Amino acid sequence: MFLSRLRSRSRLGHSVANHVKLTAISQRLATPACSRLMSTATQKKQEKVEERTDHHAVVSTFDLFSVGIGPSSSHTVGPMRAAKIFIHDLKTHKVLERVHTLRVDMFGSLALTGAGHGTPDAILMGIEGESPDQVETSTIKSRVQDIHTNHSIRLDGTHRIHFNPEKHLIFNYFKSLPQHPNGLRFCAYDSDSNMVATNEYFSIGGGFVVNEETQLDHGENVYYKQEDKDGAMAERRQQDIAVVALPFKTADELIAVCKRENMTIAQVVYENELRWSTPEEIRTKLLKIWNTMDESIRNGVMACPTDMLPGDLKVRRRAPALYSKLLKGLYGPVKTSTEYHTNQIATSTIPMEEAIGHPDDHKNTFPMSLSVLPKRQRKRFFLPALDYLSVYAIAVNEENACGGRVVTAPTNGAAGTIPSVMKYYLEFISEHPERDVMEFLLTTAAIGMLFKRGASISAAEVGCQGEVGVACSMAAAGFTAVMGGSVDQVENAAEIGMEHNLGLTCDPIGGLVQVPCIERNALAAVKAIAAAQLALNGEGDHRVSLDQVIETMRQTGVDMMSKYKETSQGGLAVNVPMC
Repeated sequence: MFLSRLRSRSRLGHSVANHVKLTAISQRLATPACSRLMSTATQKKQEKVEERTDHHAVVSTFDLFSVGIGPSSSHTVGPMRAAKIFIHDLKTHKVLERVHTLRVDMFGSLALTGAGHGTPDAILMGIEGESPDQVETSTIKSRVQDIHTNHSIRLDGTHRIHFNPEKHLIFNYFKSLPQHPNGLRFCAYDSDSNMVATNEYFSIGGGFVVNEETQLDHGENVYYKQEDKDGAMAERRQQDIAVVALPFKTADELIAVCKRENMTIAQVVYENELRWSTPEEIRTKLLKIWNTMDESIRNGVMACPTDMLPGDLKVRRRAPALYSKLLKGLYGPVKTSTEYHTNQIATSTIPMEEAIGHPDDHKNTFPMSLSVLPKRQRKRFFLPALDYLSVYAIAVNEENACGGRVVTAPTNGAAGTIPSVMKYYLEFISEHPERDVMEFLLTTAAIGMLFKRGASISAAEVGCQGEVGVACSMAAAGFTAVMGGSVDQVENAAEIGMEHNLGLTCDPIGGLVQVPCIERNALAAVKAIAAAQLALNGEGDHRVSLDQVIETMRQTGVDMMSKYKETSQGGLAVNVPMC
């Protein structure tokens, strides 16, 4: 599938006259008379992409995992980065000072669920020059309020212009740009209302942003998370054709490389990462990713248990109370089977009639079920793995819902699954924490690369299977790897993790990344452990391959109705009232 369409918008690098001229041209290109030209151009571009067989799946681990803010990587992190890129380009082409006002249009999913995902606020912060990994989250609310009150904003934090968010931030609820559901259009105008510059950006999931220069060629990994492209190495800008030590396009190729080189998946990714970073830089950045994940768990469980999550759903934080119960041991001690069944009918020598009475004894009892099947007293249920996995995942996603700092893993909506599984392993199983962190993250990154190239990690494109489903698959692979599983078993675990998330829809109630998103991460963490156990108890032989399930996921996403793709127009979003 080739997602790219002929672009009719001008590039930011053109002169003012060219921008105005090309805008007029774009209007003419929209007429039926030009449809054949557009179709021909698209066909030629498709043929060009098909000819390029050297594109691999390898991208930097630190482009796949990145530090950002909640609640959404595609609707918060991506739009903030897009706004910053646009403002940076205005500076680069020396037209920033000429800008008198801006207009920002949000299309498709960004418009439909943007308010609940914090998209407008993220755009405003990006315009002011902030980046997701460095913005001080505690100041965002007051700064946004100031912009709304004073009807002005500072481009790159320096050039103040007139800007009324109610007027200049446009929600196009019933329009989508053809390239991707998460579309943004920025237009800058001078004091005479002449257009100075314009560009369109697409937030394709995981915080990645593409525009006209990068296009949206399906499977082309030209994605890197740096606003200033001139400041990025050429190999980072064209990662899919960069010369890496051990390239791979598919899971089968990855396994073949591992077996040929007698290496683990983590070792293959590490060798490729040396293309862009030194060994010490790799170590430092991997530990920073984990420390951010761990901090988001800590913040989530240590929050006030009476706090409510933002938005009209009025959802209360659950992680603090759940964690408190775990620490206090209120779930009770683990009982053996004999202890559990003491005085129960299953192990009792008392005859059945004495235990429940003779049927004649209940002739005058109505209803009879009250005496035959009396209501049970509540039992204490204790499964440490499930309890800790759940509370860790919930903690991260509640932090994400509050706009806190999290790691895209591979997205914000799925940010709790991988940290939860890692935290559980490090606390209860690990003997070499630092080494295990590196192996876990590098292994999960490889699986994420395969999904990113072969399908998508954008819920607006393929539903929640592309976010929580991918996170579950990645976590299962990482857990299997650090448990000493073979390469085949790691691939098997990743396949199981996704196979049983196929078709998962994205239907957030009220456009908020809360219900069902938070609990869904907890269930994905538990499912990842189960997938790993199944794989570890086998020999790696299985009927369905990871490559097959990735392609199935892509096809399922294509066939899925748009109302189930992060639009809040179907599913729980329309069947659960907000009040």
